[in-house]
Amino acid sequence: MKALDILAAILLIVGGLNWGLFGSLHFDLVAGVLGQFSGLSRIVYVLVGLAAVYQAISFRQMRSRWLPASTASGR
Repeated sequence: MKALDILAAILLIVGGLNWGLFGSLHFDLVAGVLGQFSGLSRIVYVLVGLAAVYQAISFRQMRSRWLPASTASGR
């Protein structure tokens, strides 16, 4: 599980840097390195999205362990 957490963190860093560069400089780092519209860059985009979903689920599970039941549900 720890290896998956590390991989998800790396992918989220790559995704965050890519969005930051694209938003500020209109430069797509992933496309610049792997080729625009290449199959490999598309795979990276999908993996970054899956890492975000994984992290969101993990965060929700951690939150429910840290907070009492009454606050974990948002009430």
